[in-house]
Amino acid sequence: MGINFCLTCGAPLEVRDVDGTPRKACTADGCNFVHWGNYSVGVGALVVRNEKVLLVRRAQEPGKGYWTNPGGYIEQHELIHETIKREVMEEAGVEAEVRNIVAVRDHPRNIHNVYLAFAMDYVSGDPVPDGVEVDAAGFYSLQEMELMNVAGFTKWLVDVALHGQGEGLKEDKEPIVQFDGYGLFRI
Repeated sequence: MGINFCLTCGAPLEVRDVDGTPRKACTADGCNFVHWGNYSVGVGALVVRNEKVLLVRRAQEPGKGYWTNPGGYIEQHELIHETIKREVMEEAGVEAEVRNIVAVRDHPRNIHNVYLAFAMDYVSGDPVPDGVEVDAAGFYSLQEMELMNVAGFTKWLVDVALHGQGEGLKEDKEPIVQFDGYGLFRI
């Protein structure tokens, strides 16, 4: 399903060359709307407590029945590091604080998806599934995970969480210039 009408004025869109790429653009005089594509940004949590990683079992598609790290999609007006704190609390009932960004997945497709994985410090709470998106939650060791239906991407992320070597990107809480409403991360 594609976009056929301007989101600004409602006029029909046509395919035009915009900076060397065919894109849908508004046909109305004076309207400069260009549809740049469809994108989504996902976030995932890597919460480790006593050398065990927080995992949830998906109760809905996609991935129903697979164990994954908690995560989800950002809301339009939500900072990514606030999104992941919310998702961990919603899906698993665990409070965790962002430490740093430790992995990025780039998945080009009809809706181009970028996924940021956050290392998070456990603060409090025993894992309790939300009963909607997830039907089980807990902290699991690598040995326990061998007997579980863990999603492939999650296996990679668990390796990053337990064996990662780098410092990752940390939130810049005191940038040299203030940018209200921005989430800034740096080495």
